[in-house]
Amino acid sequence: MGFNCGIVGLPNVGKSTIFNALTSAGAASANYPFCTIDPNIGRVDVPDPRLEQISSIVKTQKVIPASMEFVDIAGLVRGASQGEGLGNQFLGHIRSTDAIVNVVRCFEDSDITHVDGTVNPVRDIETINAELVFSDHATVIKAKDRYVKLLKTQKKEIPVIIKLLEALDSHLQALKPARQFAWEEYVGDLVEVADAWRDLHLITAKPAIFVCNVEEGMADGKSDNVHTTAVKNYAKQEGAKVIMLCGKLEEEISTMAPADRQEMISALGMTEPGLNTLIRAGYEVLSLQTYFTAGEKEVRAWTINKGDKAPRAAGKIHSDFERGFIRAEVFSLADLLNAKSKAKLKELGQLRSEGKEYVVADGDIMEFRFNV
Repeated sequence: MGFNCGIVGLPNVGKSTIFNALTSAGAASANYPFCTIDPNIGRVDVPDPRLEQISSIVKTQKVIPASMEFVDIAGLVRGASQGEGLGNQFLGHIRSTDAIVNVVRCFEDSDITHVDGTVNPVRDIETINAELVFSDHATVIKAKDRYVKLLKTQKKEIPVIIKLLEALDSHLQALKPARQFAWEEYVGDLVEVADAWRDLHLITAKPAIFVCNVEEGMADGKSDNVHTTAVKNYAKQEGAKVIMLCGKLEEEISTMAPADRQEMISALGMTEPGLNTLIRAGYEVLSLQTYFTAGEKEVRAWTINKGDKAPRAAGKIHSDFERGFIRAEVFSLADLLNAKSKAKLKELGQLRSEGKEYVVADGDIMEFRFNV
């Protein structure tokens, strides 16, 4: 659906192992730096039990879940923003993603090398963040020089944009990510300022998730060690989400037959694979939600942004649906489960007709009327 998360981290922390588990794509995974050079890309289904609930009532030929794209990007080293290692390639790949999944190693194992010699996830996070901030800083300096030249145009938004860039420059020089910068304070009624902010395409403005790659005994996410505790404390300062999972174990689970997979998950004290939590976290940080269509041919989940109105949601199916939108027939899953059929929903008056200003709710089941 056009939404993706870039999986980043220092070399050899388990990025490709986790990517393999997510996508079952068989990305190369080995015990040496720069195993991943070109990014591996895979689409994963978004786990959603509501699909089964809908299809149990609306008999259909197939069920199609929503999906999200994950990109496994080359490991980063110090100096990447100056081109060290695979820095330029890395930064180019991560700039095109919507969110950052930062994998950090939170387990000790003398048989697995670490690029810095010791396990210290906060140090690893700070290394990644510093390189991304340095790259953003260079972007801001270039933008500032460009807008200074535009002062002669006397457009009222130009001085405001320059002021924003100067404050942002100071913010980044303090090694703070752009997502912590209050750029909205500079916009006021000048939409051009908001456009200028978006046009920067700053890497550190992207929402972030920290993934603690832990040992097998911590796979259920119910306990912490010194490393995961440090990551959680760090994440609080950034307002970032933290997910704990065992990459090696998740990769093993992903290759099992469904029955064996569930047996393994239960034996580990888990209710579902840890990767499901990661996928849903990606949805959350990107402010995404799901609506459904349900008919004889298919029951399908569609990904939209939170706050999208009915015509925009319809456009996810086809641009003609948005362009010629008339109305949407809407009902809830709870009402469907209670009524047991769409016919009964109509009888009970629980099938609503909504217009162009209707803000779609997560879990809405919709059918669109349009004319082009």
